[in-house]
Amino acid sequence: MVSSNFNDLHRLNINITQLSCTDLKKHVTEMLENSSRCKAILECVNQDTGEYRIVLEGIIETETYRAAYFS
Repeated sequence: MVSSNFNDLHRLNINITQLSCTDLKKHVTEMLENSSRCKAILECVNQDTGEYRIVLEGIIETETYRAAYFS
């Protein structure tokens, strides 16, 4: 099932850095559930501040999701 929430981020150009951790987790989970061959790369961790950078790579496989996201 495709939720309109993640699609709204793309259509409305909402800055995802303004989302709460809970909302961001929900949107990323939705995208990953509609993807295949996903992988996460931990690019760096700052031991002093706890800040980290993760890169997600995958292929969106669900045609309905793809059509909604890229329309």
